[in-house]
Amino acid sequence: MSEDIRDILDIERGSAPQVSKEDILGTQKKKISLPSGNRQTRRPEGMAREVFALLYNDKKDVPPVIETETGPTYKLQKARLGMRRVRPWVWAPFINPAREDGVPFYHWRRVADEGKEYPFAKFNKKIEIPKYTDIEYKEHLVSETWTQEETDRLFDMCELFDLRFIIIQGRWNLGDYENAVKRSTEDLKDRYYSVCNTLTKIRGGNVNESKMFDAEHETRRKQQLERLYSRTPKQIEEEQMLIQEMRKIEARKRDRDRKTQDLQKLISAVDKQNDSRKSLKIDKKTTHHRKRPTVPVRPTRVDPNNFEATTIKFPDIKNSGVSTRSQRMKIPANVSQKKVKNVEQALESLKIKLNPIPTEEICQNYNDLRNEIVLLNELKAACSSSDFELQTLKHQYETLNPDGILKIDPQLLEEMASLSVDDEENEEVTDDKVKLEINDQEIEDATDPNLLPKNVLDII
Repeated sequence: MSEDIRDILDIERGSAPQVSKEDILGTQKKKISLPSGNRQTRRPEGMAREVFALLYNDKKDVPPVIETETGPTYKLQKARLGMRRVRPWVWAPFINPAREDGVPFYHWRRVADEGKEYPFAKFNKKIEIPKYTDIEYKEHLVSETWTQEETDRLFDMCELFDLRFIIIQGRWNLGDYENAVKRSTEDLKDRYYSVCNTLTKIRGGNVNESKMFDAEHETRRKQQLERLYSRTPKQIEEEQMLIQEMRKIEARKRDRDRKTQDLQKLISAVDKQNDSRKSLKIDKKTTHHRKRPTVPVRPTRVDPNNFEATTIKFPDIKNSGVSTRSQRMKIPANVSQKKVKNVEQALESLKIKLNPIPTEEICQNYNDLRNEIVLLNELKAACSSSDFELQTLKHQYETLNPDGILKIDPQLLEEMASLSVDDEENEEVTDDKVKLEINDQEIEDATDPNLLPKNVLDII
């Protein structure tokens, strides 16, 4: 306050220290300097982090010489022995109930467990082997290849070795039975399961519990595995090569089937187109002298619903709003550029405008014409592909059979040659046909005032 008064009165200030706003409010923070002992020591360059951690810690104490950790750690703690009295154990004999000879054994056991059954005896599981009498054997179990003595021995060994047929087969011709008939594992299984199924049937048991075993199938399976295991590296390599060839053949077959289906679609499209043309000519003859109040719509030559893969499906606008006819002539965006370019080239060769006047009849005829152009290009491609495949098969046949010559029907060759004529000849023929069709249409429409004018027909 006194300093302010001195400033107002323009009096010189004293040499006392100036009091600032921070001193009055106490917002100035004092810098606390850390002692040099608590400053962080930087790791020397080139020293590994693990080595530096052994030399220093957070408190910068000297590393201890002896172990200092006395609390619980991540390691397992040692057993804490208390002052209670331990439970007494004795060296006592025991008898395993799973054994039938009653031999005593010894082990350490608690005194409190005296008199209890041997705990591991519960894991001894015995399989129930069916028994039969002599009367049942003579009436139902007699076999031409097995005697009763062999069958009895088989069932005894099955009970002894718990149906381990591999062990039974290995011990079948040992000891006193060295000269017995040799039996394979499949023979032993077949005889055992056949006897069990027969006993179940004659005793009125559940038929669904019968065990089915096919000895012939099992024998063939093992033979095939043996052949597969005993293959040489050369045979394995040859088998892999055959598998690859088989996959190639299947791929070619699928490709050929797909091409056949596409060709069948093209043929169906051509047949439908010819039928539409015939019906169109008949309609023209019958309705030539009749007056029609509106412009007639020609029937579609190619049905796009049946031949979507061959023709172009133009948009069919049926909305309630306002639309223009030119939208019907727009090629959809999903049509490939190659197909669009071929159509445009064909229209230029026919001297037809790419965007004609969109009247009702012109829209329909213009779309039909472009579909026919696409169909024609597909037929040409299919013809060229068939011709190439035919020549390839012919060369293969002549290579495999040098003495023989593959004879091809001349009529087929003539038809293929007629389809694969030059483009110039096609253009000349199509130009003449177009001119003739236009002239005929002008003559037919001259007497009908309701039809389109001549200048529109010239554009078509």
